[in-house]
Amino acid sequence: MPVVHSARDERFGRYLDEFEVGEVFRHWPGKTVTEADDHLFCLLTMAASPLHIDRHFAQTEMPLGRNIVVGTYIYSLLLGMSVPDISGRAIANLGVSDLRHVAPLFHGDTLYGQTEALATRRSRSRPREGILTVRTDGFNQDGLKVCTFTRSVLLPLRPEKDA
Repeated sequence: MPVVHSARDERFGRYLDEFEVGEVFRHWPGKTVTEADDHLFCLLTMAASPLHIDRHFAQTEMPLGRNIVVGTYIYSLLLGMSVPDISGRAIANLGVSDLRHVAPLFHGDTLYGQTEALATRRSRSRPREGILTVRTDGFNQDGLKVCTFTRSVLLPLRPEKDA
């Protein structure tokens, strides 16, 4: 009988007990952020600031003379990039902290992400689950850090039959 592989079981996320503190995941692929991507996100979320969507304003009023990508889109992209490696098996996302945008990302830049496992602990109230805390950092194509945040997710432990 042929072996049947399941992407959900084999490639999408991990169980809590498969993470090691200090382990780093480089997420692939990156995403080149177009002006259209940024404008659509701004308009969908009603965050249509001239900082992001008005080229003339940026050229005449912004110190660098260019529109910057809205930070909530950068955060959303990084979170999404991390899902296959970090939270693909998540039962719940528990929270985000220390979200900081440390440098601008511009239209045409490529965003890359990496995540470090900071802590794991078993849940006191859910014996077959636990909490993973990670820090995700985003970098542009030149390696300049543009965004960082910490988050915690509730993950299952490996099923006892597979342990």
